[in-house]
Amino acid sequence: MDLAYDYPLYRPPSESRSLIFQVTLGCSFNKCSFCDMYRTKEYSERSLDEIFKEIELMAKYFPHTRRVFLADGDAMNLDTEKLISIIAKIKGSFQSIERISSYSMPKNLLEKSPNELKSLKAVGLDMVYLGIESGNDKILKKVTKGATSNMIIESCMKAKDAEFTLSCMIILGLGGKTHTIDHARDTAKVIGSISPNYVGALTLYMEPNIEKEFYEKFREPFLPLEDSEVLDELYRMISDMHLKNSLIFRANHASNVYAIGGTLPDDKKEILQKIMHLKNHPELFKPKVLRRF
Repeated sequence: MDLAYDYPLYRPPSESRSLIFQVTLGCSFNKCSFCDMYRTKEYSERSLDEIFKEIELMAKYFPHTRRVFLADGDAMNLDTEKLISIIAKIKGSFQSIERISSYSMPKNLLEKSPNELKSLKAVGLDMVYLGIESGNDKILKKVTKGATSNMIIESCMKAKDAEFTLSCMIILGLGGKTHTIDHARDTAKVIGSISPNYVGALTLYMEPNIEKEFYEKFREPFLPLEDSEVLDELYRMISDMHLKNSLIFRANHASNVYAIGGTLPDDKKEILQKIMHLKNHPELFKPKVLRRF
């Protein structure tokens, strides 16, 4: 039994076995020049009646559901009381629920009060996924992220203060050749300031329909990184990370040159050695035809 999803539908790789409820459609910002995930949709919020009916239906077919992901890209943009009602309904309908999660933009977290976030955590929202993309303000502006590094840090600290599990994403190659050193250094600095529970690294991949816009908004010649340069950037980034707590790091997304991961800082030496080994053995790189964002 499938829900009548409004496609395209996206979720983090770690939510591959989660039941997904689309509580919003699209993205309320939808201006990041590197992302075309929701370009075909106009942002809207679904009614509680629609959502509750879907929850009740799925509870009949999949009563032992353990994980739920709230889509689309902007579930945390919902009014807090509405979101609390949805989460409470899920918790009351699925007796085996272990985790409820959603994407969040920095502005979503910044617009909610600490008490609102704590209320969402208390009712059962366990985990939020947030895209850092880069820690460099110049790059963030060039790709129209809609947030500065300080805004990203502040929003993530609010999520941590509310005791959410926090998973952050970064994009390798986002500054091109010109800004690769700044991108690596400043992204490592932001991650060190936040110390999220998880960090996932993707590699810049643009669908043909957004390339022109990306280059125009970048406002200078954009020189994409070669595979070996992506590994150089990742090496610098990992080397420069100084963490308050341990985090699980993964660069195993389909867009990446090769699957790399471990726990930082414990596995830093091994991860750096793996990167250097790959640099010396480009025959191990994943074929570009198999990489997608």
